Amino acid sequence: MTLQTNPLTLDELQSLRSQLSHLHSPLTIGSVTVNSRVLQSPLSGVTDKVFRRLVRRHAPASMMYTEMVSAAELHHLRQLPQLMDIDPGERPISIQLFDRRPNFLAEAARKAVDQGADTIDINMGCPVNKITKNGGGSSLLRDPQTAIEIVEAVCVSVPVPVTVKTRIGWSDDEINAVDFAQKMEAAGAQMLTLHGRTRAQGYNGSASWDWIARVKAALSIPVIANGDIFSVDSALRCLVQTQADGIMCSRGTLGYPYLVGEIDHFLKTGRLKPAPSAVDRLRCAREHLEMLWDYKGLRGIRQARKHMAWYAKDFTGAAELRDRLCRVESVEAGCQLIDSAIQTLQASPSSCLLSPTAEVAVKL
Repeated sequence: MTLQTNPLTLDELQSLRSQLSHLHSPLTIGSVTVNSRVLQSPLSGVTDKVFRRLVRRHAPASMMYTEMVSAAELHHLRQLPQLMDIDPGERPISIQLFDRRPNFLAEAARKAVDQGADTIDINMGCPVNKITKNGGGSSLLRDPQTAIEIVEAVCVSVPVPVTVKTRIGWSDDEINAVDFAQKMEAAGAQMLTLHGRTRAQGYNGSASWDWIARVKAALSIPVIANGDIFSVDSALRCLVQTQADGIMCSRGTLGYPYLVGEIDHFLKTGRLKPAPSAVDRLRCAREHLEMLWDYKGLRGIRQARKHMAWYAKDFTGAAELRDRLCRVESVEAGCQLIDSAIQTLQASPSSCLLSPTAEVAVKL
């Protein structure tokens, strides 16, 4: 990640916003209208129903995505996985699917629509070996014919728009973003989200927003920019450089479910939301922990450890708190640690050193 050392002033941000008049209207994805140009990325092991509730609290109009769902597992399971749980009235919502077999993905897409998905997103960007070695995720960048057949099969199987999330290429020697994106549009995709990294990069180095700009110029469907979005500042820079139709937040929301709403608010109003304090974030962490316990029990406690570590940063004593939260065995123990940290911060306000514009490396 790139550490942002010179954040823009409010006047500079407003100047950038003035160059984005095309984003002042709703986002149209085929037959679906979304009253926000800021989307929450699907993140494996993160964007469950609990996490989406916290993000949507600050960004009620934004499109949210489930964690990616295996079409192969859906084919063999009699009961839908918890990954596909959607709150009643949770709109707009997309279910993301992955596999390499068009028939499996078409079948999974029908189940996703029955579950309430407003759109179906096909993952063609995941760089993880266990996904790519079986022909899914970003490996489809090397097999565009199969990717075409997937999109065509899913499009004819469901009445909702089908979208694709992908990367700029397999490696620096195999960047095929423009050609691949054009093929996805021709196959019927109604929107394309482009992460500005290659599969070989994983999450290292910097996202190449230049390639997103090239893809945007080549397509007529909406193109959503993704990669290195950690603040209102970086979102505005990316949108101006790429002229994309929207922005998708990913790792910038880890431990910071406010980000989507902050960017959306600024795009709509030209005003910055007050940044949450360290105490605000710890209170959110406590609620997140309790919600995961209520939803998933002991499994939720184990999953909460990484979330708690993401929340606990940028204040005095954060490192020690992170270490202890990563080992909690019960919701009571976690809440006690957080409550104690909040009391310490409230007793010494100078310890709250939260810097909402700081961009730090985070690994999933």
